[in-house]
Amino acid sequence: MATQKSHLVPSRSAKRANYEPETIHSILDEALYCTISYSFENKPFSIPTAFVRYEDKIYIHGSVGSHFIRELEKGIPVCITVTLMDALVVAKSAFHHSVNYRSVVIFAQAEKVESVEDKIEAFKWLTDKIVPGSWDYLRPIKENEVRKTTALAFKIDEASAKIRSGMPIDDEEDETLPIWSGLIPLQNGRGVPQPDSFSEKMELPAHLVGVGL
Repeated sequence: MATQKSHLVPSRSAKRANYEPETIHSILDEALYCTISYSFENKPFSIPTAFVRYEDKIYIHGSVGSHFIRELEKGIPVCITVTLMDALVVAKSAFHHSVNYRSVVIFAQAEKVESVEDKIEAFKWLTDKIVPGSWDYLRPIKENEVRKTTALAFKIDEASAKIRSGMPIDDEEDETLPIWSGLIPLQNGRGVPQPDSFSEKMELPAHLVGVGL
């Protein structure tokens, strides 16, 4: 369960904060990548990476030789962020321009997934999130590929969402000015699949039919 902690309360627009697991999970499930921030030798690092949520944890993967992965698997504290941009908010003044967004901040430590079976499950969840329905279509994962890859899990205990939606909020004296105001929607989604040279004459597999249309 997400719990409200003092460091999770926004310093501005606190009314936009949301601590409900359902809200946090819905944002995490829609986002394709997160950014993981941590400190190493008193220097800040911030790394974007694909992830998947399953129940009350999020999972990432990486090479066993990755410096990033090796640091995280030590259990150091990290901050994980996700942002979905929904629209540009165009006000009648530059001061009130804004963005409609949905974001999540998580404070956690990594848990290394040790079991081979659990690792494969995490890889399946992630693969099917990035390209739904693809895991069973692909060539089965090899044992040496599993050995070369680390899976890390992070509990979604200390998490908060922050959401801005709706039209511009102009100063009352500006509301009748002859200046256009409103929203410019931003679209995020998968485009139409484009085959490589080995797949140009192949029929599109069922799980990709309709993608990007």
